[in-house]
Amino acid sequence: MAASILASRRNKLIVLGNWLLWTTLHAYVLNEWGLSWDVSSIDAAINNSVLLVCCFLLIANLHYYRPRKGLLPYLLLICSALSALTMCGAYYILKSAMGDDPHYMEILEHSKGVRFSIALLMTGGVALVSELWYTLEEQKDQEKRRADAEKIARDAELYQLRQQLQPHFLFNSLNSISALVSFKPAEARKMIQQLSDFLRGTLRKEEQQWISLADELKHLQLYLEIEKVRFGHRLQTMITQEEGTRELQIPHMLLQPVVENAIKFGLYDTTGDVEIRIEAGIQNNMLTLTVQNPFDPATASPQSGTGFGLHSARRRLYLLFGRQDLLSTTSADNVFTTTIKIPQL
Repeated sequence: MAASILASRRNKLIVLGNWLLWTTLHAYVLNEWGLSWDVSSIDAAINNSVLLVCCFLLIANLHYYRPRKGLLPYLLLICSALSALTMCGAYYILKSAMGDDPHYMEILEHSKGVRFSIALLMTGGVALVSELWYTLEEQKDQEKRRADAEKIARDAELYQLRQQLQPHFLFNSLNSISALVSFKPAEARKMIQQLSDFLRGTLRKEEQQWISLADELKHLQLYLEIEKVRFGHRLQTMITQEEGTRELQIPHMLLQPVVENAIKFGLYDTTGDVEIRIEAGIQNNMLTLTVQNPFDPATASPQSGTGFGLHSARRRLYLLFGRQDLLSTTSADNVFTTTIKIPQL
């Protein structure tokens, strides 16, 4: 459309109402000057119709061309030109229609300056309103493009983080399978099958940004079964859920790198059995997940437990919610605790 200002029905009705109001006032003033209502109405209708057309031309011009520099002189020039066009166009139309009325022609001749001034004020007001409207529309469009660009960048980074998890876990699993092939071929075959099921589930959910906690824990269980083949009886897990948490939403594969981090820093530096605790609850309309792993203070520092797994989880939460306080870690009594809070949208 040539003029987005007039795009909506509401705006069209506002323009029409203002035009009728101004035309009525114009006719009333001419009637007070001694012209009949018929002549006053014809003059007002013709003059303001020409003015309305010129205003439409002004709106269309500003829609397609608005100089970045020297806007004010440009507006003054175009408003003056359209005002002169309005006065001249209306004058010749009115002279042709009612030139045989000497009294009317006298008033028409003496009101040229007033008509030009009114046309200049009208076109100036329309120009300012149009400029303000188009400036606001440009700002909205720029904000939308900026938001779209940020979303694309955020989604790309989220995708990259998720893709980084696969090689990280896959290399560990393949190394374990390689170690099992020679002396425990049955466990190696079992681990290959479990790895196949895990990766198949990952591919099926690749396009899902959010899944239920029940699905996430089911997927996590496949990962834990693979890890239990690697570590045998040394790895024990306990998963507890509060009632009502199963259907709460969680970003896909958010929990797995956190649990992998717990296993890494819970088992790698110890020789005994290790139990990884995973608890799910609800707090202030947020899904709260707690992952706990013991550590040996003589061989491991709890601060070293903030590796890639926790970094990727923290970064994903920030990209999704714009908050840095949704993942926290604490250590007490040789237990390292990671707490994740996931707002429910």
